[in-house]
Amino acid sequence: MKAEKKVEQEEEEAVKGGELLFCGATRRSAIGGRNVGNFVSLTRLRPLVGVNIRLVVSGCASFHCVALDKGQLGHGDTMQRDMPAVVSKLSQHTVVGAAAGRSHTVLVTKDGLSFSFGWNKHGQLGTEVESSPVHCLVSEVRTAACGADFSVWLTSVEGASILTAGLPQYGQLGHGTDNEYNTKSSSVRLAYEAQPCPKTLASLAGETIVKVACGTNHTVAVDSNGFVYTWGFGGYGRLGHREQKDEWIPRRVDIFTKHNVLPPDAIISAGSLNSACTAGGGQLYMWGKIKNAGDDWMYPKPLMDLSGWNIRCMDSGNTHHFVGAETSCISWGQSLSGELGYGPDEQKSSTNPKKVEILEGMHVISVACGFAHSLVVADRMNVGDLLDQFDVYDDKTSGKENSEKRKSKDSSELEEDKEKDSDDESDESDDGQAEQKMQRGGKTGRGRDNGALKLTPEKKSADGCCIDIVLV
Repeated sequence: MKAEKKVEQEEEEAVKGGELLFCGATRRSAIGGRNVGNFVSLTRLRPLVGVNIRLVVSGCASFHCVALDKGQLGHGDTMQRDMPAVVSKLSQHTVVGAAAGRSHTVLVTKDGLSFSFGWNKHGQLGTEVESSPVHCLVSEVRTAACGADFSVWLTSVEGASILTAGLPQYGQLGHGTDNEYNTKSSSVRLAYEAQPCPKTLASLAGETIVKVACGTNHTVAVDSNGFVYTWGFGGYGRLGHREQKDEWIPRRVDIFTKHNVLPPDAIISAGSLNSACTAGGGQLYMWGKIKNAGDDWMYPKPLMDLSGWNIRCMDSGNTHHFVGAETSCISWGQSLSGELGYGPDEQKSSTNPKKVEILEGMHVISVACGFAHSLVVADRMNVGDLLDQFDVYDDKTSGKENSEKRKSKDSSELEEDKEKDSDDESDESDDGQAEQKMQRGGKTGRGRDNGALKLTPEKKSADGCCIDIVLV
């Protein structure tokens, strides 16, 4: 009963909305560089100052984001948006949920419809190729999630509570196959047949799936009984089954059974190389590749640094994590472009969870992590003038001449992406072949407990920045 009240409270907070803050890479070409044009501190965006943002969404393989207030960006073209832009074609619908893949977006409306837009090479849109929002072939949709090149929908349809579409290369669709075939009769050139039509997972037909999260090439789901299932790419132990084998159908994670099932208010998250969830007592568990150095966590283990914290929201990016808890915001991981939000005078990366000091004392409603960027929605209530300490980004270089230059550059980058995709029919993901090679020679033990000092929750007493944000 207590957990249900907490869920209701979180839903009310999400409806209320707050101020959106952004940090990290502002364009793909700047990732991992000298942070020129990137935001190493959390920054407000001029078009969204004062706008009540209820939810922010990105993905561990995404270079774009979605913000909810009351082609890839759904505007009917392929132009890059330097600042947040409203998707006008969705104005007649009330969007209540969203998910972002590497180059596609899926939205969920209040009346159970789902729309998608973006790159559809692998059928990840769940419909025909379109650059503007089109209706997905699913009904009674409750929520959705996206991996790099696949999509997952949760519905209210009995016996079909979860459906998937897109690239099946590592079994991430959960249908028992990777749809591999040889494209040439005279030599070996493997490809993977796309699945453009959303299909129900037969192995979970008897369960009601209530939560889902996607990594680059794997999926994490929770049923109404609190059991956790994972499937897809098994490298680094990200599936939590004490081995690195790919799973082509959902497999229950044995740690979360019997007396350790997930409560109704549990939070789940999936990064590129790892997975996470909160279990009994709000304890955060993680598994997979947690740190650059040391053994991988081949099965779920409690992250003791965050024991005792009341975690409200969490998300994982390519190599970093963000958590909203109490009146604090905590981040950690490897920073490529300032996505941890520590600021220019602080450390760039952090192996262990560390408070984002500029957010201390603020109530965080929602967090989202992209490939190398992060977004936070902070409640404006009872913060006084704390929001005034954040810089406000206003694109003063968005004149016609500059816009044309960017449009030309974006077109070139798009052509390069298409050429790259056509050259590589297997379309290995960012952590595909290279990652598998690392696994063969890397450590695959069960991992070591984090011996760092535990965080204690406090008691109550740029020129050329290009930020792709869809506002719906």
